[in-house]
Amino acid sequence: MSKPRLAAVRGMNDLLPSEAPLWEWFEARVLDWLRSYGYQQIRTPILEHTEVFVRGIGEVTDIVEKEMYSFEDRLNGEQLTLRPEFTAGVIRAVLEHNLTYDGPRRLWSIGPVFRHERPQRGRYRQFHQVNVEALGFAGPDIDAEHIVMLARLWKIVGLTRIRLELNCLGQAEERARYRTDLIAYFERHLQRLDADARRRLYTNPLRILDSKNAELADVVAGAPRITDYLSAESRGFFERLQSLLTAAGVAFTVNPRLVRGLDYYNLTVYEWITDALGSQGTVCGGGRYDPLAERMGGRSTPGCGFAIGMERVIELLRACGQGQTAPALDVYVVHQGGATAQAAFLLAERLRDAGLDVAYHAGEASLKSQMKKADASGAEFAVIIGERELAAGEAAIKALRAQNAQAPFARQSTVPQEKLAEALIDALTDGSPED
Repeated sequence: MSKPRLAAVRGMNDLLPSEAPLWEWFEARVLDWLRSYGYQQIRTPILEHTEVFVRGIGEVTDIVEKEMYSFEDRLNGEQLTLRPEFTAGVIRAVLEHNLTYDGPRRLWSIGPVFRHERPQRGRYRQFHQVNVEALGFAGPDIDAEHIVMLARLWKIVGLTRIRLELNCLGQAEERARYRTDLIAYFERHLQRLDADARRRLYTNPLRILDSKNAELADVVAGAPRITDYLSAESRGFFERLQSLLTAAGVAFTVNPRLVRGLDYYNLTVYEWITDALGSQGTVCGGGRYDPLAERMGGRSTPGCGFAIGMERVIELLRACGQGQTAPALDVYVVHQGGATAQAAFLLAERLRDAGLDVAYHAGEASLKSQMKKADASGAEFAVIIGERELAAGEAAIKALRAQNAQAPFARQSTVPQEKLAEALIDALTDGSPED
């Protein structure tokens, strides 16, 4: 009896070679964008002690209650969890290594996160985030910086079907008063609440405002608004943020029902939303979390940050027809086998020394078969080393792409090997090869 065919865990997807170029294209622009704002990379472990997330995210959040991949380490009995988000682990690292001792920090991370959810389009059990944190900055200008820099990123990568919603959650005492009135309001509509809303009623009632149940829409619409409970200080903070965004030309909508799903937020919360991906419309979310460092055992440190869902951005790039990737290769080197194979192998290395991206055809095959491989590789040019070329110290060049039909080497021609790299570089930059 044959063994069952192995497959990836449901909701944890392979990134195939045909899909990787668009990811690489996006990631390259993200790295340049982060560098342009002075952010530094921090890498934290995928595994953390479970308490990092219980204390950081909040014990009664959906993530901690239902979505974390947690287990007991069989060697020492420690409770460990695959990270469901970045911020709690980053704050743990900042506190452990005293990274804000010398002043504020701008930090970023990138990588996979894990949540035990029901897989669907745009929602996976393993997904990837770009995570940005600014620690030690108390004013709304850093909140504005994050939102403005995100608006810049969308322009860089060409996203258009995306909009910004923001809200202010105030401070803990304001939210406590709001919470009391919110519970009382939903108690008056208890018969209308679904099972999920009833479960949240006394533990995390603000999350009922985020319900996707259409039958609760009118109940949620009639609920008290957090903005009516803000102190003058919180209201002023939010107004200054809006003023900075308006001055920077960033359009937004204030959504008083926006709460986000994590306990650590205060004051600013926001989401970038698209209508191009169905129900999973949030592409990026963030806000301010001033109490988090103290809550995790450190000294009080203001902070704010955001996370970009990379799978959703990649899908949105495709939907918007953006994210054109550069050619996979500059050159594909083919040969006739025997002595020409070794010569081609060494020639490929010399071309790489000159800064070209080169694939060498490994193994024996006919020139016709190799040229098919060269064309399929996406390379701009094929370089051919046959016996005649080897004897003459030359190499043949053939343009492979339609856009090079009028370029040098549209028809196969030869150049001396010592001038090969220069000729290819000229052709790739729309120059002319030397005679």
